[in-house]
Amino acid sequence: MNTFNHAILTRRSRYELNRESTLEDSELQARLAATIKHMPSPFHAQHQRAVLVLGKQHDALWELVRRTLKKRVKPNKLKQTNDKIDGFKRSYGTILFFDDWPTIDALQTKYPRYKDTWALWAHQSQGMAQFAVWMMLADAGMGASLQHYNPLIDDDVTQAFDIPKGWKLAAQMPFGKPVGSPKDKTFKPIEHRVLIRT
Repeated sequence: MNTFNHAILTRRSRYELNRESTLEDSELQARLAATIKHMPSPFHAQHQRAVLVLGKQHDALWELVRRTLKKRVKPNKLKQTNDKIDGFKRSYGTILFFDDWPTIDALQTKYPRYKDTWALWAHQSQGMAQFAVWMMLADAGMGASLQHYNPLIDDDVTQAFDIPKGWKLAAQMPFGKPVGSPKDKTFKPIEHRVLIRT
């Protein structure tokens, strides 16, 4: 079995991560850039964007999330929320995924026939980018999970990390070396999910 198939079969949402990476930062950056560069997109729009957040900036991101949630979470849920944020903060880094909506808007104008489907296509290709990056990390022996604190944190993230105007936050992926073994997964019968017609 090749490494990509192995990564697909062994990928899990991993929440127990430590502040270690199996890759040097320069290699991690290069692999992330190559993955985003080669992602499919509608009309080759290339609207997917990623920001690699490491070190003190990684810590600052999750403290930003903590401050935002503290204003909205009920007091009896605050410890659970803080524990979760602490877990993400203990990881090595976070990849922030964005869509460049001015690029998409321009194509909606250029191709008005498809205007109603551009948002769907953008979400599909964004999902491909997230999956491919997750597989890249898994192939390198790292664990990750996909989080969605947007849109609550959008404005603060844009300001704190000098995000270009028009980039819209889609997801956050904390990653690092996994600790322990993943939990077993259960699966619905595959014959109900994959049909074959000949």
